Amino acid sequence: MSVLLGYARVSTSKQQLNSQISSLISHGVREDRVFTDYRSGKDDNREGLQRLLNRAEKGDVVCVTKLDRLGRNTADMIKIIETLDERGVYVNFIDEGITTEGHTGRLVVVILSAVAEAERKRILERTNEGRSAAMEAGIKFGRKPHKKSEQVLTMIEQGAKAKDIMETTGVSRATYFRLLKQARTEEG
Repeated sequence: MSVLLGYARVSTSKQQLNSQISSLISHGVREDRVFTDYRSGKDDNREGLQRLLNRAEKGDVVCVTKLDRLGRNTADMIKIIETLDERGVYVNFIDEGITTEGHTGRLVVVILSAVAEAERKRILERTNEGRSAAMEAGIKFGRKPHKKSEQVLTMIEQGAKAKDIMETTGVSRATYFRLLKQARTEEG
């Protein structure tokens, strides 16, 4: 007897799985058969995916809302689909309306995942180009300096002891040592 299993994934714990899970349930997947991950698709060791792969048996159907939720790149997607296919399990991608059932279905999935991977690479390239342009324009990235940074750097320059600097300025030990490293680098 065929069992519907679901898989939902978001890249960070700040994102929500609710809409994916609701979509899976509305397509007939029981809530206790939905496997989830709060991990990047680049991470091959996703606990929810591993539990799903261990659970899936011949005749089962794995439902996923979108291609990019199952795998991050074409190679990963093909590996997962092949693993399931070897067991007689096929995958339905709900939003795209495609399935891996049959040769044509698997071919469509491979093509679409390759297109999705190419798009991610284009987005990354554009992001990096924008970041480079911003840096050339003088925009600074990263952590803002601690409000007591100048005072700490001055005290380091004057030869004050670490303990005195931390007590006077209230900076943490980590901040002190980060600024000490910065001062030594600037010295040359």
